Amino acid sequence: MAHPIDGVAIPDSTLARAVTELVRDTESPLLFHHSSRVYYFGALAGKQRGLTYDPELLYVGAMFHDMGLTPQHSSATERFEVDGANAARDFLRGYGIAQADIDTVWAAIALHTTPGIPQHMHPVVALVTAGVEMDVLGLTYAQYSDAEREAVVRAHPRPPHFKEDIIQAFYEGIRHKPDTTFGNVKADVIADKEPHFHAGNFCSVIRHSPWRG
Repeated sequence: MAHPIDGVAIPDSTLARAVTELVRDTESPLLFHHSSRVYYFGALAGKQRGLTYDPELLYVGAMFHDMGLTPQHSSATERFEVDGANAARDFLRGYGIAQADIDTVWAAIALHTTPGIPQHMHPVVALVTAGVEMDVLGLTYAQYSDAEREAVVRAHPRPPHFKEDIIQAFYEGIRHKPDTTFGNVKADVIADKEPHFHAGNFCSVIRHSPWRG
């Protein structure tokens, strides 16, 4: 189950095994394998940066980061990131994890779609976002070796049409509550003052990432 990659492996603990089982049983294979890759890419980034962190907490953050897209954990009014963070919080409380650690994991999940902030926070917060930005957007693609990328994908395969599949998964998870997608207000200010301004587009970045498929 561990699939060690360049010294990085899924923690071998009761909590980590419970996380794996829960997420595999709750999420689609697409999201399960994506979340697993997020852990590996995040942990490899942590190794590159020389960061110190608890691998169990990173694993929980990575594996729960898209849990809010599932019907079982999707609320009517909260952002999907908050739904996933709440699910992780409830799970960790059941294992008696310290509140400070729970708060760290909550923040890691809640902020994983908010660029520019996580990298300045606790390593677990920074590395969940680093893993997401690598697997979905390919923003740090060149910072991983071919061997690392191939090993991660071998352990947790990316389907041939992952880019379109993940966009569809996001859409299906949030289309019933569009108001929760309210974005960065600064882009609205520039758009109001500069008619020719074109805001960055999340889906466009995915489609043009260095990843194939």
